[in-house]
Amino acid sequence: MQDAKRKAILSLPKQHTILKEFSKNIDDMLNAPKANKRPYKISQHGEERIDNYHWMRLSDAQKMAETPDAQTQEVLAYLQAENEYTAQKMAPFKDLQEEIYQEMIGRLPQREESVPYQMGGYTYGQRYEEGQEYPIYYRIKAGQTEEEILLDLNALAADKAFFQLASFKVSPNGQKLAYTFDDSGRRIYKMAFVDLQSKTTSPIVLQGCSGDIAWASDNEHLFFTARNPETLLSEKVYRYRLGQKQEEAVLVYEEEDKSFYTGVYRSRCQEYIIIWNSSTLSSDYQLLEADQPLGQFWNFMPRQANHEYSIGPDGQGGFYILSNQEAPNFKLLHSSKENTAQQASWSLILPHRPTVFLEDLTVFKDFYVLQERKEGQTHLRLITADKDEYLPFEEEVYMVAMGQNHHFEERNFRYIYGSMTTPNSVYAYHLEDGRKELLKQQEVVGGHTPADYQTERLWVEARDGAKVPVSLVYKKGFKKDGKNALLLYAYGAYGHTVDPYFSAARLSLLDRGFAFAIAHVRGGQALGRDWFEQGRVFNKKNSFYDFIDVAQSLCLQQYSSAEKLFGMGGSAGGLLMGAVANMAPTAFRGLVAAVPFVDVLNTMSDASIPLTTNEYDQWGNPEEEEAYRYILSYSPYENVQAQYYCAILVTTGYHDSQVQYWEPAKWVAELRDKKLDQNTLLLHTNLEAGHGGASGRFQAYKELALEYAFLFACLAEDEA
Repeated sequence: MQDAKRKAILSLPKQHTILKEFSKNIDDMLNAPKANKRPYKISQHGEERIDNYHWMRLSDAQKMAETPDAQTQEVLAYLQAENEYTAQKMAPFKDLQEEIYQEMIGRLPQREESVPYQMGGYTYGQRYEEGQEYPIYYRIKAGQTEEEILLDLNALAADKAFFQLASFKVSPNGQKLAYTFDDSGRRIYKMAFVDLQSKTTSPIVLQGCSGDIAWASDNEHLFFTARNPETLLSEKVYRYRLGQKQEEAVLVYEEEDKSFYTGVYRSRCQEYIIIWNSSTLSSDYQLLEADQPLGQFWNFMPRQANHEYSIGPDGQGGFYILSNQEAPNFKLLHSSKENTAQQASWSLILPHRPTVFLEDLTVFKDFYVLQERKEGQTHLRLITADKDEYLPFEEEVYMVAMGQNHHFEERNFRYIYGSMTTPNSVYAYHLEDGRKELLKQQEVVGGHTPADYQTERLWVEARDGAKVPVSLVYKKGFKKDGKNALLLYAYGAYGHTVDPYFSAARLSLLDRGFAFAIAHVRGGQALGRDWFEQGRVFNKKNSFYDFIDVAQSLCLQQYSSAEKLFGMGGSAGGLLMGAVANMAPTAFRGLVAAVPFVDVLNTMSDASIPLTTNEYDQWGNPEEEEAYRYILSYSPYENVQAQYYCAILVTTGYHDSQVQYWEPAKWVAELRDKKLDQNTLLLHTNLEAGHGGASGRFQAYKELALEYAFLFACLAEDEA
């Protein structure tokens, strides 16, 4: 088999200018880790598939066992072999990787403070101390100067390989603290309690939480969500009284529809405890007066199929409502408390507009702020009793979003502004005089001059005529002669839009001659709800086609060439990379697929895998033959072929609960077995982390430095 594969490689067409016929490289590729094949039959809709690497799948119990069984040992041995191979292949670029890493963390101020905010008679804030991986949360009482430490995450994470704070909430009287954290990487949280008067931590720790916390007004009861330990769906909401054992907590709501997520929060006006339920296409809410924790929740309105809405209590007995009922891009309405269940009685404030997408709403006592998106660009719209205005922004391509606004009665509001050239900045907009006040701008140690860089917005016509927006940045002096390297990034799912954001770490690419682009492909909502609809379920391939078409257009416009063009995406964006690798194997020099969702068909066919049932409306349910056939036609794992592939770096986390580690591991094994080239294929598994990668302020940059070094390694190989 090895000799046959060598001959196949050497017989590939000479026109592949990327292909390098060095026998040393071929031998190295043939000596890469080889996973054992154990055929596993899968029968669906009258046909059989063989999964040779199904054996790589471990249960949580196997992974967490003190003594690993034989299967676990074999899986770990394979993952470790891949890690060693990655280290071996990247060894010539180890110094460059370390240089890039030091640049990235060197741009971070060693001591950094957040913008403090006022709440309940205290000023709250967080800061990083020099050399520390995690923040310290503190507060200062009004009229005093002495700082009170609430949580020092460095101390909490001291003996842990992974630590992540999900949320922390101080009780209304300011005397108690509840916080949720993850120390495994699987986003199954624990909840702990601190008495801020006595500075004592309760020995009681609640297990299996989702991260949500909502205090009742009595300072004794709180509400939290619990995860299903198998599916990881947040399907139950409990009322808990301080000091109780966890089994004494009272179940107040259970979501029976497995396609819904559930959470709980306290409204900004502090009047309600609100349970939210959301699927891809529907949502609803249950409410309880916060001063009546033992009362019964009431339903805002009966749940309806294909009706998504969100609510904002106005603090005066009514509610603002964003609804997509007969309004794909949403409309704004208002209802009294008595009439929430009767849609016909809701009053219309802003009608549906085909070209403007209403993304979000933040309600204050005397005004509200709408976040709107038009032609791919976000706008903030301020509306009072006598004013309706858009905040002006100077740059052509930028990102803006609401910031921390804890005071419902505040007369100004905070927002975050940035662009691909301008560091993220926190502003306060003063309602009385329209003044914008800069509170903090992200510091780039060593200096950063936005004028040294250029950002553009392009529109690329896809193969079906759709116009795809592209955000682009490069250092001035960049020549559009087709000789430059370019990294093209995209996500393209769940209606999530990747805005043109600033990244200090990205300067390590730009300053070395790279351009960086974001393709706002279908599946996101850059151009409104229809843009999302055109990229999900039976339209999913549009996301892949858009990315390929943008890549080819950038080459035609000579921003780069196929020999120096790279693609990158993570999670659902990793699926994008997997599909593109199969569909357009010569369009890129290399791809980076981070925690990639590449085993789509098998995952969506198994309801026991975490989060699967919630995502049928995103990808389709393979129990239905039409959905099965469509997913089968693009799922990266099933579509690996005996063909040329560009260089690929794949990353994953052993404890990932969203995209299980075995998806990328199986995909890499299948690629190694079938691909007919000697281009680099690497798998790096963080054996301590989950979906978000390493925890800690500095550690997270190590994986990004590896990804960037991989890009330069590919370019160096071509220049050899």
